[in-house]
Amino acid sequence: MERIEKLKAFLGQNPADNFVQHALALEYIKLDRDGDARELFETILSRDEAYIGSYYHLGKLLERIGETDNAIAVYEKGMKMAKEAKDNHAYNELQGAYDDLVY
Repeated sequence: MERIEKLKAFLGQNPADNFVQHALALEYIKLDRDGDARELFETILSRDEAYIGSYYHLGKLLERIGETDNAIAVYEKGMKMAKEAKDNHAYNELQGAYDDLVY
């Protein structure tokens, strides 16, 4: 919980910090607080579609809670954004998660 409190303090100073929000979402996942994590990932991606790292984690969360169609859509959007950013590593991770889910 100490990490969560520190991350929340950082967010208090800069509420729109994608990196800190992403880190907080990952901490929430560790605590099975998927709803809180999802809200943060969706906030990040609605504010900044180019924050590619959040697509993978949001997609995995959606898979875990049984929202397969939404997970597929997130992976597809993430692959599109990764391709535009020429981020081959992120693209390959998203493609792998997508393939595992679809095929």
